Amino acid sequence: MNGHTDILAIETSCDETAAAVIRDGREVLSNVIYTQIAMHTTYGGVVPELASRAHIEKINAVVRAALSDAKMALPDVDAVAVTNGPGLVGALLVGVAEAKAIAWAAQKPLIGVNHIEGHIAANYLAHPELVPPYLGLVVSGGHTHLAVVRDYASFEILGRTVDDAAGEAFDKVARAVGLGYPGGPKIDAAAKEGNAEAIAFPRAKVNGSEYDFSFSGLKSAVLNYLNHAEMTHEEVNRADLAASFQKAVVDVLVGHTMRAAKELGIGAVAVSGGVSANSALRAGFEEACGKAGVKLYLPPLIYCTDNAAMIGAAAYHEYLSGRRSGYDLNAVPGLKLGER
Repeated sequence: MNGHTDILAIETSCDETAAAVIRDGREVLSNVIYTQIAMHTTYGGVVPELASRAHIEKINAVVRAALSDAKMALPDVDAVAVTNGPGLVGALLVGVAEAKAIAWAAQKPLIGVNHIEGHIAANYLAHPELVPPYLGLVVSGGHTHLAVVRDYASFEILGRTVDDAAGEAFDKVARAVGLGYPGGPKIDAAAKEGNAEAIAFPRAKVNGSEYDFSFSGLKSAVLNYLNHAEMTHEEVNRADLAASFQKAVVDVLVGHTMRAAKELGIGAVAVSGGVSANSALRAGFEEACGKAGVKLYLPPLIYCTDNAAMIGAAAYHEYLSGRRSGYDLNAVPGLKLGER
C-alpha cells in the first residue's frame, strides 16, 4: 500500500462514457471522457438507445485508458465506484454492469454513487480547501437542486425544480430558436451578441416554496414570443432572445441561492453541474457573492459536465465511511439526492 486511497470511477448516466482514477478524493490521476455529442446532435437531443449502445462499445477502452493514464493496473486500486442513478436507465446499466464485473474479477470493494452527489463533489477536485458545511447549487440538464451540504454525504435539500431543470430549459429554448443542440453552449454564445434587457421574460416563483425553481413558464413565454413574432411576421433577434432568456434563468438561480445564504447565515456557496459552465451564471454569482462577502466555489469547465472524476471524489467519502455496495447493485434512474 502507498498510504493513499485510489478509486477507479465509472460514469455512464447519460451521453458521456467516462472513467477516472482519483486519489484521496481530491487528486485526479486520470480523467477520460468519450462524449457522444456529435452523434446526438443529428437528432437534436440524446437518444437513449443510441447512448446505451455507444457506452457498450466504448466502456472497456475508456476504463483501460483511465488506468493507463494513471500508470496503474487493476490490482493497484482500492475500490471501484460507479454512478447508479439518477440518469437514463439503459445508459446507467452499462456502467453498473462494467463496475460489478471489474470489482468481482479484481476482488475490490464496489461503491454505487449518486450522480447528483458527484456533481457536488466536483468542486473538491479544484478546491482542496472546500469542506462542509456550505450551500450547494447543482444545475444541469436533468437536475436543479439547492441544498445545504452538512457533511460529505449529508444533504438538506432547500429547493429543487418543480418542472423543467435549468439545463433542460436551455436545450428546449435553443431548439425552438433554431440554435441546435447542445442548447447551453449555443445560447451562451448567442447571448454574448445580444441585449439581456431587450425582452421582459418572467421570473417564476413557486407558491409556498421560496427556494424551489420553475422554468416551464419561462420556456412557454419564449415559445409564445416566437409564435407571436411568426404570426405578425416580425423578425426575431435571436441574440437578444438568447440573452434575455439566459438572464431570466440566471437571475432566479442566483437570487434563490443568495437569499438562502443570507437567511441561513452560510458564508460559502459551491455551484456545479453542466449549467455551471455558463459564463453569465458564473459572472452573476461572482458579482453577487462579491457584494455579499460570500466565498464562491466554481469547478473548472472540465468538471462541470458529466465526468467520472467527480464520481471518484464522492466515492472516496463513502469508502471512508465504510459503505459498500453488493453485486445486486442496480441502476435507479429516479434516484434522489441523499438516497442510496
